[in-house]
Amino acid sequence: MNSTIKGILAILISSIGFSLMAVFFRLSGDLPVFQKSLFRNLVAMLVPIYIAYKARVSFFGKLENQPLLILRSSLGLIGVLLNIYAIDHMVLSDADMLMKLNPFWTIILCALFLNERARKYQVIAMIVAIAGAIFIIKPSFDSDMTPAIIGLLSGLFAAGAYTCLRPLGKREKAYTTVFYFSFFSTVVLIPFVIFTYEPMSITQVIILLLSGVFATVGQFGITIAYSYAAAKDISIFVYASVVFSALLGFIIFKESPDLLSYLGYIIIFLAGYYMFKKAQRNPKPEESIEKGES
Repeated sequence: MNSTIKGILAILISSIGFSLMAVFFRLSGDLPVFQKSLFRNLVAMLVPIYIAYKARVSFFGKLENQPLLILRSSLGLIGVLLNIYAIDHMVLSDADMLMKLNPFWTIILCALFLNERARKYQVIAMIVAIAGAIFIIKPSFDSDMTPAIIGLLSGLFAAGAYTCLRPLGKREKAYTTVFYFSFFSTVVLIPFVIFTYEPMSITQVIILLLSGVFATVGQFGITIAYSYAAAKDISIFVYASVVFSALLGFIIFKESPDLLSYLGYIIIFLAGYYMFKKAQRNPKPEESIEKGES
C-alpha cells in the first residue's frame, strides 16, 4: 500500500473509533457530561504518557507556550462537553455532522486571529456548509432546537482549539499537546465531577472506559493518518464517521435522521468535497489543521 492508502485506512479506523465513542457515551445512560468526559480523558491520557516518555519529549511543554496550551485545552474541553451533550440529546449522525463543521469554522478563526487569508473557494464552501447545517438544526426558535445549537457550538469550540494548534504545531511535539489536553481536562473536570457525581453501576463504568478506549483509537487514528498523507489528500474521509454513526444509531438505538437532516448531510458533504478538490489543485500544499478531535 502506498502512503495515501495507509492514510485513508487510518482515517477510516479513526472514524469508527469516534463513532463507537459516541455510542458508548449514549449507552452509559443519564450521567452528567462532566463524568463522561472525565472517563474519556483518563483513558486517552495513558497512550500519550507512554509515547512521550519513550520519545523523551516534554509532558507539559515549554514555559513560553503555556498560555497557548491552556487556551487550546480550554476550548477543546468545552467542545468535548458540548459534543457529549449533543450526543445524548440528538440523533447520533446529526450530532456528528454538526461537529464536522469545525473545518469551516477554523477558516474563519484562522483568518481573524492568525491573519491567514481565506481563499475564495473556502468562503464559498463555508457558506454552503452553514446552509446545510440549517437543515439539520431546523430552526424553530424554541427549546427543541437547544441540543442542535449546542452541537453547532461544539464544532465552533473545536475549531478554536484547532486554530491554536496552528502555531503550537511548530513549537511543541504532537504528543505533548495531546497529553497536555487530557491532563488539563482531567484536573479541571475533577471538581465538577465531585459536585455533580451520580452513582454508577459496574456496567456503566465499563461502558465509559470503553468510550475512552475508542476516543483514543479515534484520536491516534487520525494522528497516524496525517503522518502518512497530507490533509488535502485524505481529509474528505473524516465524513465517513457520519455514515458509521447513522448505521450504529439505526442498529442500536432504532433512530433515523429525517429527510431534512439527510439533505443537510448532502449539502455539507458536497461543500467539504468541493473544498477537498480545490485544495488538491492548489499548488501550495495546505497544512493540516488538526491531528485528532478536541
